[in-house]
Amino acid sequence: MSNEPIVRLLSPLSVSSDMADFDPEQFEDKYANYFPELQQAYKNAFNRMNDQYDSELVHAIDQQVLNESEPFYEGDGEFRVELPDDPYERLTGVLVDQERFEQVLEIHVEEIEAELQRVFGFA
Repeated sequence: MSNEPIVRLLSPLSVSSDMADFDPEQFEDKYANYFPELQQAYKNAFNRMNDQYDSELVHAIDQQVLNESEPFYEGDGEFRVELPDDPYERLTGVLVDQERFEQVLEIHVEEIEAELQRVFGFA
């Protein structure tokens, strides 16, 4: 399995952080309308996490859990990332106790939500 983060699907992109570009209705079809911004938010969060936590665990979370996550716009500049069922059960190739995994995953999700706010001009 590659150690490249799942978010590196395209070459690095410049993303506008002008809030006027964000339309909540357009976010319902987020992958068609905001794919570069979503990619940038996930990549920024991944890079920050990879600098601060065990890189094997961060890579495993990125490739085996977050690749199936779904970001949602909640309104008032707030985003939520929904995780797939049983995220710990998806983890392979890394030995980590469930408590540590859940701590790092929670922080990673918070980083993604903060990056979504930043990329879309709410922070």
